[in-house]
Amino acid sequence: MLSENMQHQVSVDLMKKEDLQEILVIEQASFPTPWTEGMFLDELKTENAQCLVVKIEMNGKAVIAAYIIFWFVADEVHLHNLAVKFEFRRQGLAYSLMTLMKEIAEQVEIKRQTLEVRESNRGAINLYRKCGFVVKGKRSQYYTDTCEDALVMWAEGQQEEQNG
Repeated sequence: MLSENMQHQVSVDLMKKEDLQEILVIEQASFPTPWTEGMFLDELKTENAQCLVVKIEMNGKAVIAAYIIFWFVADEVHLHNLAVKFEFRRQGLAYSLMTLMKEIAEQVEIKRQTLEVRESNRGAINLYRKCGFVVKGKRSQYYTDTCEDALVMWAEGQQEEQNG
């Protein structure tokens, strides 16, 4: 997951208000229209929201490397937000968080997962496909900042990885 010649302590914790300063930096670097602090605070107060952070111990200090927010809605899991700090990308953190989301959902007997993703976000689409998601629809001009369409992707429980 991380550089082979360095040993780092990695943990997954519940997101806290105190984490938001670091999260907002990652958010702003990751998205054309980043969430605001108020949006994250609303998620932390929402009963059916699951807000998790990956912390990596480096030089005696825990830094937030990634986060995920998803909701349980009826019999489905809806991914709302997922981002990885630039220097920790391409090390399996996003895939691990997606796997954790699925495992948590299965613990409460939820098998269906869904998300929306920018049609131009090839990296995210490839990740989601690797996690078993398939495109099932499109929301026209879903992203108001660019009028870009969103792909609606779904994964069913116990589904194996899908190819391209």
